[in-house]
Amino acid sequence: MASPSWAILERVPQVTAADADLPPGTDLSLALPAPPRVALLTIPSRVFPGRTTADSFPSVLAADASGLLLLKADQGPAVTDLPHRKDFSWRPTVADYFVLDAKIASALHLPNAKYIRRQGHRGLVACPGDAAGHYVVAELQMSVGADTADLLCFSSQTGEWVSKDVPYPLTTSRPMSPNCVVSHGGSLWWVDLSWCLLACDPFAHKPALRVVPLPEGKALKSKEALGLLDKYRCVGVSAGKLRFVDMYRNRNSSGAAQISVWTLADPDSAKWTLEYEATFGAICDDVSYKATGLPRKIPVLALIHPTNPDVVYFFLDEHMLGVDVRARKVLDWEVYELLVQPPREHVSSRFVHAWQLPRALCSGNTILPSL
Repeated sequence: MASPSWAILERVPQVTAADADLPPGTDLSLALPAPPRVALLTIPSRVFPGRTTADSFPSVLAADASGLLLLKADQGPAVTDLPHRKDFSWRPTVADYFVLDAKIASALHLPNAKYIRRQGHRGLVACPGDAAGHYVVAELQMSVGADTADLLCFSSQTGEWVSKDVPYPLTTSRPMSPNCVVSHGGSLWWVDLSWCLLACDPFAHKPALRVVPLPEGKALKSKEALGLLDKYRCVGVSAGKLRFVDMYRNRNSSGAAQISVWTLADPDSAKWTLEYEATFGAICDDVSYKATGLPRKIPVLALIHPTNPDVVYFFLDEHMLGVDVRARKVLDWEVYELLVQPPREHVSSRFVHAWQLPRALCSGNTILPSL
């Protein structure tokens, strides 16, 4: 049976102790159940040699529609060689990064990960229309008060990291704190859910950063809702356009809690269009919600459907819930399971990816198993 066209991919992959547990000659496998069930990536211990715990685990940082995944996988305790002894460095582990190609089940170990600073500032984007599968992994390294930033790029064409100086367009002393990095239209978009987006084409000869503010009235003060926003806001690609989903302190004129979805129709502009809004009371009043038997409460945001912008997925207690928000109707729900299960109060959109699958994984001819 063919796999679904998209998957809710868990951020933390499963680690298998033996290569025999994977299809022969592969570096990974995928279980791809239809949403709202959560898909699971499995990697071998040679990619992540440690033991998966709540504090130490491999992590999928990006899931691209080309079938490429960016994986962070620590390689054990960091040790510094000194003339007469070994001593632990200030970094508790050696961070390494891999680009996984789900279409052919391969893993490429990126070189010189020591240049990388912060995983939240890093993304992967495939070159549009490139049949050879060229891609770039890029990290934006910013310093408060500087008029330039460093764009650290790994190119699959050269196999090397290159640092490029780019003019930094944010002149305020406020630091930009990306919650995630989204690939869209051949560019990478660094998303600060409290403030703005920074867009950049890393394939350009002279890359430039462009500021896209959040919709009017949605910017917050610096550090406001720190550590909470990815439970109530997200930015994702749906039906080929960037969407901003907002639940944070979002109420209608009557004071009822609501969800709003905005669209950036033109990626070269900074104009957001409000698509629709709906109160959670209206959703809970519908017969489709009552049929679930779930409590009337405001859920936690998970993701927006990658091809249908009317549909948003939520965490509600132990369930993953798919809702046609425009129609105020529940479409499906399922008990979800995460490999590294956080306390319920900490679950958020950062634990899953909405992954639009490449055709090879939807054809039924792939070597990767699906549930």
